[in-house]
Amino acid sequence: MDLSHLNPSQLEAVKTLKGPVLVLAGAGTGKTRVITYRIAQLIRSGVAPEKILSVTFTNKAAKEMLQRTKPLLGKSKERPWISTFHSLCVDILRSDIEALGYPAKFSILDRGDQESMARKVLRNIRVTEKSLRPGDLLSIISRWKTNGISPERAGEVVEDDQEYLGSLAYRRYQQNLKAQGSVDFDDLLLLTVKLFQSHPEILDKHQKRFSHVQIDEYQDTNGIQFRIVEALVRNHNNLLVVGDDDQSIYGWRGAELKHILGFSQYFEGAKVIRLEENYRCTDRILDLANRLVKHNRERHQKVLRANKTAREEVRFLDLPDEQSEAERVVHEIRHLHESRRIPLKDFAILFRTNEQPRIFESELRRRQIPYVLMGSQSFYDRKEIRDLLSYLKVIAREDDEQSLLRIINTPARGIGTGSLEKMMSRAVRQGVPIWDAATQCVNEGEIPIKTGDAVNRLHSQFKSWRVAFQNSPRELDTLTQKLMNEIRYESEIERQYKDEQQQVTRKAVLEEYINSIAEYVSRSSSASLEDYLDSIALERRDEEPDKEAMANADAVKLMTLHSAKGLEFPRVYMVGMEEGLLPHKRTIDGTEAEIAEERRLAYVGVTRAQETLTLTRAASRRKWGKPRPSLPSRFLFEMRAKSE
Repeated sequence: MDLSHLNPSQLEAVKTLKGPVLVLAGAGTGKTRVITYRIAQLIRSGVAPEKILSVTFTNKAAKEMLQRTKPLLGKSKERPWISTFHSLCVDILRSDIEALGYPAKFSILDRGDQESMARKVLRNIRVTEKSLRPGDLLSIISRWKTNGISPERAGEVVEDDQEYLGSLAYRRYQQNLKAQGSVDFDDLLLLTVKLFQSHPEILDKHQKRFSHVQIDEYQDTNGIQFRIVEALVRNHNNLLVVGDDDQSIYGWRGAELKHILGFSQYFEGAKVIRLEENYRCTDRILDLANRLVKHNRERHQKVLRANKTAREEVRFLDLPDEQSEAERVVHEIRHLHESRRIPLKDFAILFRTNEQPRIFESELRRRQIPYVLMGSQSFYDRKEIRDLLSYLKVIAREDDEQSLLRIINTPARGIGTGSLEKMMSRAVRQGVPIWDAATQCVNEGEIPIKTGDAVNRLHSQFKSWRVAFQNSPRELDTLTQKLMNEIRYESEIERQYKDEQQQVTRKAVLEEYINSIAEYVSRSSSASLEDYLDSIALERRDEEPDKEAMANADAVKLMTLHSAKGLEFPRVYMVGMEEGLLPHKRTIDGTEAEIAEERRLAYVGVTRAQETLTLTRAASRRKWGKPRPSLPSRFLFEMRAKSE
């Protein structure tokens, strides 16, 4: 393995194989190279590959790390464990969750399932949606779980009436999850911590699995993730973390900056290595970035140094209004594309809020310029995919009633809403599965005999499908297609959508879905329906849909600054550089920490630009139909102010 092309700081990180190490990796400084080369170096030094754990935050990052590691490992069949936090916890819980009273074959609820559960719980405790919406309940519960607050303790930390109602619903929500053998995403982490705390012998087993642990994007860790990492490395402290406190932009999601700022206090004797040589941006772009971020007080001191010289200045454009802003940016893109043959995929327009792109989309469409809006609807959020996934979930777990209720009459099979409510009411009242409740409802004359027959036929179908999927785990794609044909799902599409183009589009989604299952089977060494459903649940949670494919499409990219993290583009326009947009209006009168996070968000945007950067602002914007003057963002002044 040739280490000659690593710079001195990268080489130091790769060769430091013992003890706690904090690698402060500024934007564009080659952190993934450090992590992958260090894995290879550990193996060369005699560490067994399977004793190395490398954790990151998204499936995309984990796959990329695995691909980049393979050539460095040679012919060895053993591989390091490279995964997301959630995937790691699924593996731990599949092995040992029975110690907490859950089944080993627990199901993972996706967002839709969670909302159904939340709605049911609120109904059970007689809380109306006016008082507390299901989505708001889930946000409250997620925040409590991220902070390690159990249902029993929630009542002690409530701050308003909504949270009080949330504390009542939290206990019932958690009981319902456990009763049906399910967990949500926050549980994957929370239950792992609980397992480690209450069963020292299980913690000991997992501590012995890994002699070296690496964590990527360490600035994004929350309290629960920190506790998992700390527990796993407690006996040896062979922990290397890579991150950049200047790119910590997920405080609203529970990420705690203190973990990276206080690493040396948490792990005594830690070595700190700074990667400051930037291979992405020009010197002028980095000059602005450095000037901006130094205004944050709570940070590790570092200054990025550019590896390439700028050919163009960074530009600041003041425009009369948002229409002029969109017209100017789109006109420039068209001119550069046509006159200098610059590919459209080189251009990115970055904005702070989800409302800003509308006017740019209109202008791009008017000028017939292809574009993609990153972060649009997920493939797995389409109705057709959610329906088929619900079928597969019930096949995998007969008692998954959340999924069953979604598709019990899709396609239509004569099971009306009124009959369904009566069956569910009896099922809840008597604590029996809905299949048994249907028979009892027929016997009591509560529902028509033909409805009971339809339920029984469906139950029989699920039994036969279950056997087929269990017997042929490597034929998931073929079996799913057979299932689709058996329930005549394409006919259902034709019935629901009279427009022929709609039918064609939705049927194409079905074909793509079968292709995606085939891809899963081809790359999995131990394919099974349960493993497939786990992989889909984790993939949907961890990342934006098709982010990489969309970034490579030959079209102008429109995206929020949050979506832009981890990407880079030759030509970047950061638009709406105004007080109230960036920093966001929610933070203008907030704490210094809130403004600091907005500043880091601006820093992330600036450091996406490889060659040219243009920052624009409108002197006025429409609010409720009327033009209102706007103030330039304070970050513009901070970037333009010369060093003292």
